[in-house]
Amino acid sequence: MPGRDYPLERVRNFGIIAHIDAGKTTTSERILFYTGSQHKIGEVHEGETTTDWMEQERERGITITAAAITCFWNKTDTENKKENKYRFNIIDTPGHIDFTVEVKRSMRVLDGAIVVFDGVAGVEPQSETNWRYADEASVPRICFINKLDRMGASFDKSFQSILDRLNKNAVRMQLPIGSEENFSGVIDLLKMKAYKFEGEMGKDVVEMEIPESHKSDAAMYRAQLIEKIVEHDDVLMTSYLDGKEPSLAELKATLRKAIIANKIFPVYTGSSLKNKGVQLVLDAVVDYLPSPLELPPVKGINPKTGEEVIRHASDAEPFCALAFKLQADPFVGQLTFFRVYSGTIESGSYLYNATTGTKERLGRIVRLQADQREEVKKVYAGEIAAAVGLKDTKTSHTLCDDANPIVLEQIKFPEPVISLRIEPKTKADQEKMGMALKKLSDEDPTFKVTTDAETAETLISGMGELHLEIIVDRMKREFTVEANVGKPQVAYRETIQKEAEAEGKYIKQTGGRGQYGHVRLRLKPLQPLVEGKKIAKNVTREDHFEFIDSIKGGVVPQEFIAPVEKGVREAMERGIVAGYKMVDISCELYDGSYHDVDSSEIAFKIAASMAFQDAAKAAKPVLLEPIMKVEVVTPEKFMGDITGSLNSKRGQIEGMEERGLARAIRAKVPLSEMFGYTTQLRSMTEGRASFTMEFDHYEVVPPNVAQTIIAARK
Repeated sequence: MPGRDYPLERVRNFGIIAHIDAGKTTTSERILFYTGSQHKIGEVHEGETTTDWMEQERERGITITAAAITCFWNKTDTENKKENKYRFNIIDTPGHIDFTVEVKRSMRVLDGAIVVFDGVAGVEPQSETNWRYADEASVPRICFINKLDRMGASFDKSFQSILDRLNKNAVRMQLPIGSEENFSGVIDLLKMKAYKFEGEMGKDVVEMEIPESHKSDAAMYRAQLIEKIVEHDDVLMTSYLDGKEPSLAELKATLRKAIIANKIFPVYTGSSLKNKGVQLVLDAVVDYLPSPLELPPVKGINPKTGEEVIRHASDAEPFCALAFKLQADPFVGQLTFFRVYSGTIESGSYLYNATTGTKERLGRIVRLQADQREEVKKVYAGEIAAAVGLKDTKTSHTLCDDANPIVLEQIKFPEPVISLRIEPKTKADQEKMGMALKKLSDEDPTFKVTTDAETAETLISGMGELHLEIIVDRMKREFTVEANVGKPQVAYRETIQKEAEAEGKYIKQTGGRGQYGHVRLRLKPLQPLVEGKKIAKNVTREDHFEFIDSIKGGVVPQEFIAPVEKGVREAMERGIVAGYKMVDISCELYDGSYHDVDSSEIAFKIAASMAFQDAAKAAKPVLLEPIMKVEVVTPEKFMGDITGSLNSKRGQIEGMEERGLARAIRAKVPLSEMFGYTTQLRSMTEGRASFTMEFDHYEVVPPNVAQTIIAARK
């Protein structure tokens, strides 16, 4: 078996992230073209891109699912005068907030990211969300201000928006030559050279001297850049203050360390559509984004001992990988994307799923170029690949060597905020619909399927109207399931606002053995955990529920504690105010009694459910509704109409700012008021305004609105 075809230090795993319409997919297409992976550039507006390969993506001109691509880049090493070949594993992620799950899970397995910004709009709402995900995962970033050829584009304004809204440690690496239709090339501030892009699709990068008109600006910004770099190295700082400028190699080495440590974020510029600047960003990926060797080793827990385990990025260590995405493939069945952190694995071997404790055979391994597959026999540490034939592996499961088990931290996903009722059109669609929904919910952890206990109807829940629209469309096309869909519904929640206690007794005497269960429960609003504070041994805690077992002297035997907790959880699913799921509750079992013969698990479960309902009714229960962060971008003349309409929707205006020639209004608005807003906005603004929204938090529903919601449920 031959070994690696390239060393690990020449591997780069990175993602391309941005707000919708900033030009991510166009940038990905240029990368594929310049790396020689394809001979023709596909354009988003023509529906021919490689990474947007689903029919729904091509029709709408947006990215829905993260596409994984493997390609190679030759970078000239100027010092040693030779070309080195680098392997790029790239993930092109969606920009629409409804598909934010794709960005979150991609950030977890990537070593770096190119963040693309629109040269007119600068930082937009989804840019901030994606930046936050990258911060959470400590992913080093390169910024690329795209679309500088557009009318109203401004490198300086976009750069300032990065400093103001994302991070003060962004630095200019380049300056544009000209702007809008006169944008013709870029200036590299480290090398103090200018670059133009000529030949077919800007393939030839031509180095030249900086135009006279830009020399003074370039010198000023270069001085600022060097000052920023030397701050991160005491030796360089001292010699710089003594008047000695560091060499290019020293500057690049120090800059690389600072970028990998997330202390500096370099900013590049160009226009992907006009084929300017992309190759220099690829060189920057090689120069400044880390290889798997330069990142801290991955940490996990040994499921058998509970001790912390560390795995280094090395082929010699035991195998360890994280499954981060499932995808239904029409030709080979289910694909499981995984990132290998340590060790190697061959097709045909057995994998241990440490999350579930089961073993599975790995049928085939493929490397993907969007929807094209290349079969490989073996994958190594630091690589991203897809497995064919894994039936029980889900998103966030850890795959490893069963002799050296490890469980990596799971990826946390946001909860759905919107639901639809769905029913099959015919009897034949009934069975197919169940299978389709299961496959789709396996693929997408933010898509949930539930059954309404009262009406037995199927409910599907997701992150937004577009998210659910795409799901229904995929059911129809990929699984040939015709379904009737109801109107969108808000995923309300319920909670309590004060402490209350209650007793639940379930006693049933019929001929023979009876039933006896008796508990006393205390409910409180759940307080967030203070970081670093440990939970006591008698407490089980999830994000929105805590169960405390305070039983003394065995008044409720140990075997009945779990059924009590189960009874409480089931009662929380049904709610008290309007039948919505209850959240943020701390429940304490502090007393009770049992019968030697008649007590059973079911009796305690029912008693707990009764006690919970009584206590919740006394604990000032309230309805909660999802509040969305909304941003409307509009020509100035419609500002008054839009602020008025947002106020009428119980919205709170939080700020306004200039965005190129337009104005951006930021507000917080209840989701229930936002249905159909696209049509309203179009008619109000002659179709010239647009808006984006994402989930922000849950808030108590005002009493007058709550009464309407409760009445509609009854």
